[in-house]
Amino acid sequence: MLAKLTSKNQLTLPKSVTDRLGPVQYFEVQLQAGQVLLTPVRIQRGDAVRAKLAELDLGDDLADRALAWARQPVEAKAGNKARVAAKAKPLKPARKAPSKAAKVRTKPAAKTSA
Repeated sequence: MLAKLTSKNQLTLPKSVTDRLGPVQYFEVQLQAGQVLLTPVRIQRGDAVRAKLAELDLGDDLADRALAWARQPVEAKAGNKARVAAKAKPLKPARKAPSKAAKVRTKPAAKTSA
């Protein structure tokens, strides 16, 4: 099968190939002996989070603590929310839209000549 590489370095895989692969969005790309090797990769959300934490140099312990916090019962989190809310700035009240009556325009008075 033939596939074309576009000017934007995009490659469209033949439908017969993608149908056999199933729902895949990402591929590991390797160059081996002058050949391009595409390997389907199924990214898990947890993997993406850990990759971002590693990129930011925050470490796995932070992810483990965040997961432990997320798994706590709602009652245990309520104390944390109260502390966060106390530090948050109050929101400004939203401006009300002008009423329809305020949008009504009157026609200018007709000029009379004397």
